[in-house]
Amino acid sequence: MDCPKQITFYTAVYSPYAHRVQLALDEANAKYKKHQFEISRTKPEWYYQINPLGKIPSITHGGPDVPSDEPSPESAKLTESLALVEFIAETHPASGLLPTDPVLRAKARAFISFYENTVQDRFRAAFFGGQPAETILEAIESFQTALPSTGYAVGEFSIADIAVAPILVRMVLFAKNGIGACGAKETQKIREALASEKFARFSNYVQALSERPCFKKTWDEPLQVDIWSNHPVFKGIVAPKGGAA
Repeated sequence: MDCPKQITFYTAVYSPYAHRVQLALDEANAKYKKHQFEISRTKPEWYYQINPLGKIPSITHGGPDVPSDEPSPESAKLTESLALVEFIAETHPASGLLPTDPVLRAKARAFISFYENTVQDRFRAAFFGGQPAETILEAIESFQTALPSTGYAVGEFSIADIAVAPILVRMVLFAKNGIGACGAKETQKIREALASEKFARFSNYVQALSERPCFKKTWDEPLQVDIWSNHPVFKGIVAPKGGAA
């Protein structure tokens, strides 16, 4: 039976890590309350009762139904996006997010680990650190070898896909719109490479992720473009309308 206890989800629209958790909640058809923070690193004092590091995402689970800015001491305070995704999958088994087959469950976790060891840091290095396009393209080429010929990561949509979807879709968004510390010429290289046959499997996978109902429900592309175009790291680097400079 799926877990009936109250869930309050603390998030911010810009965060791909919080997005993971919302995807899991929505895919699981979980009943939850959402507290949306503005785009700011500063959190109110009360939030440190939930996450001592002040980071998002977090959830409170159980305890009485109270206002989101008055967390109850009776509720469990849970943090870290991948841990939260698995928690939601385990407490909502009808969602199918955590494969029941132990082999597929192990493969889903291994897929997430492979992504983290190939793409995650390279994504940040290229788009936030200003490294050249080859930095991320080599990572994507390696990551693509872990994908099956069609479909999702381990067959049915699972925690594996939820773990990677928010950053992969944002990566394509950045390349498409010339957003990134690497500059317009490098994002154009990434955009053109991802449109090539060499990266067809990767591109088809990302498209399938973006078309999943739970993703479409939680994704506002114009808003994301506006948020990231005005990010302090990117501001002034975004390519002008009509193409890269």
